[in-house]
Amino acid sequence: MQRYFIELTKQQIEEAPTFSITGEEVHHIVNVMRMNEGDQIICCSQDGFEAKCELQSVSKDKVSCLVIEWTNENRELPIKVYIASGLPKGDKLEWIIQKGTELGAHAFIPFQAARSVVKLDDKKAKKKRERWTKIAKEAAEQSYRNEVPRVMDVHSFQQLLQRMQDFDKCVVAYEESSKQGEISAFSAIVSSLPKGSSLLIVFGPEGGLTEAEVERLTEQDGVTCGLGPRILRTETAPLYALSAISYQTELLRGDQ
Repeated sequence: MQRYFIELTKQQIEEAPTFSITGEEVHHIVNVMRMNEGDQIICCSQDGFEAKCELQSVSKDKVSCLVIEWTNENRELPIKVYIASGLPKGDKLEWIIQKGTELGAHAFIPFQAARSVVKLDDKKAKKKRERWTKIAKEAAEQSYRNEVPRVMDVHSFQQLLQRMQDFDKCVVAYEESSKQGEISAFSAIVSSLPKGSSLLIVFGPEGGLTEAEVERLTEQDGVTCGLGPRILRTETAPLYALSAISYQTELLRGDQ
């Protein structure tokens, strides 16, 4: 059944007999899926609830829906994982956002690292963020997520440091830790986090984080970790981490 994310909370939806879908979603319902009155869709509210809905009326600029039933499906990771990626070259961040969304990331924080080749002014950063947000939304629909991960504004490194206290735990993926054979810290941290906790994971761009950046991150209580014995590319490491978290918190623990 086709899935759509709507900009209403569950409470707002329940306040009226029907609710309306507008914007780009209408084009998809009417012109792509060619749906009519009586057809059913899945709607996900802003606060992560999922409902089976029936189309009550369909026009070119608005679709009215009636909730048939709220489901109890929850496809979000038990912990909220924030992926902070030093801006990489090309379309690598698009790949990270698309696949990271499929793997359960809660949000993405692109930041300007010392070794980031890409430099974005405000205008380019705004345009990029719009595209990244669209990619996250489409990936969330495809993977049956309850929520669309938030793609935040491009941060400076200083802004990233200032945000670190907002999270329950911060991990710094550092290739030197892998080279030195460190393999247990990441697993231990993930295992220690209770359901609903927030975890920030910081990844460098091509070339990795500088020693100075790692030092400043650890001064803010970031913990350096290796991600296995191999050195991973900047676009591979976040996906490895998310997969490991899913295994440890969903498959191994059996959390739903």
